[in-house]
Amino acid sequence: MRTLKSSLLMRHGLALALLAGALGGCGYTTEPLYPKDVKTVAVPMWHRGADVYRRGLEMQLTEAIVKYIQLETPYNVVSREKADTELAGTIDRVEQRVLTYDPDTGQPRELEITLFVSFEWKDLRKGTSRVKRSNYSSAVAYVAHEPFNRDFFQGSEDAINKLARRIVEEIQVPF
Repeated sequence: MRTLKSSLLMRHGLALALLAGALGGCGYTTEPLYPKDVKTVAVPMWHRGADVYRRGLEMQLTEAIVKYIQLETPYNVVSREKADTELAGTIDRVEQRVLTYDPDTGQPRELEITLFVSFEWKDLRKGTSRVKRSNYSSAVAYVAHEPFNRDFFQGSEDAINKLARRIVEEIQVPF
């Protein structure tokens, strides 16, 4: 009986080891998603580029980034003086285009908002750049009129949240 149990345990152990080895080769890891040497991040108010005329987008994006950092990462958001790193950027361009028209009225039915940003995640202790992106974009489509009656500001809120989530994903450890 004892040899049967040890034989089963050995087989299960071997199967688990093979499974772990196979999964390890597929890009799976038990390592944390975020660098362990970073504990704090400063997120100063983002800027609008010279050709971005929509007010408030920079405040909404900064707020959304801070929220996603607090929700999705192990980092604390603090002032620049207390931070290990800083995530700063600029909204370079905002584009809105019509995707479909209402065949009855000729009015836009579905629109798309694309936000283009440049940002840098800088290590303040070493003065080095950890992540730097230019012309980084995120697009969201929205329905402009009935039955949803959404306007640019509601559509841009979705675009900002999507972009903030993607920016925070960029500060993960690369695989």
